[in-house]
Amino acid sequence: MLPHQTAFLELALEHEVLKFGSFTLKSGRISPYFFNLGKIAGGAGLRRLAHAYADALIGSGLEFDLLFGPAYKGIPLVAAIACALAERGRDVPFAYNRKEAKDHGEGGVLVGADVKGKRVIILDDVLTAGTALRQSFALLKDSGATPVAAMTALDRQEVGPNGRSAVQELTESGLPVKPLVTVRDLLAYLTSNGGDASTIEAIRAYQAQYGVKD
Repeated sequence: MLPHQTAFLELALEHEVLKFGSFTLKSGRISPYFFNLGKIAGGAGLRRLAHAYADALIGSGLEFDLLFGPAYKGIPLVAAIACALAERGRDVPFAYNRKEAKDHGEGGVLVGADVKGKRVIILDDVLTAGTALRQSFALLKDSGATPVAAMTALDRQEVGPNGRSAVQELTESGLPVKPLVTVRDLLAYLTSNGGDASTIEAIRAYQAQYGVKD
């Protein structure tokens, strides 16, 4: 596991971004774990999170000109990651969207740097169905940008009702997805660091039922 992945999982467990138990998801599935990046709500935690993303971006080999954060969770995230990249010597502009179009002033739904003609990385928290990423992909393309990839904190690696995962569908539509960690990385981390055996088994059973098969 790469250093930024270990650092992220340590942060997620410390701030209870990852919780274990029994949780009903929007899909109706009963999951043995729940992921909420919104639990990181302080400066120190957000800085550590942004540095994990920045390290992942630098190590990804992706070529990009601009960062984009979908409203709402993506807005503080994209700003913090831009700061973390600047600390590493790369000043990257960023933009984000409004939920509703502004009908006065400069108008529109996009805020921040001009996206037209830019190669864009979309930054978000967790990938399950991929709805927010699809909407961002379409918005950026309609605005003249070229979305080159999305980066999320966690890929749950679940298949939908059609037997395909959101990552597979997004990649096939032209938007590769690069997670900081996957649920398989989480399992490896818990196994190597003395995680609760019943929790590990519950996650494995859930993935056996709903996870991608490859």
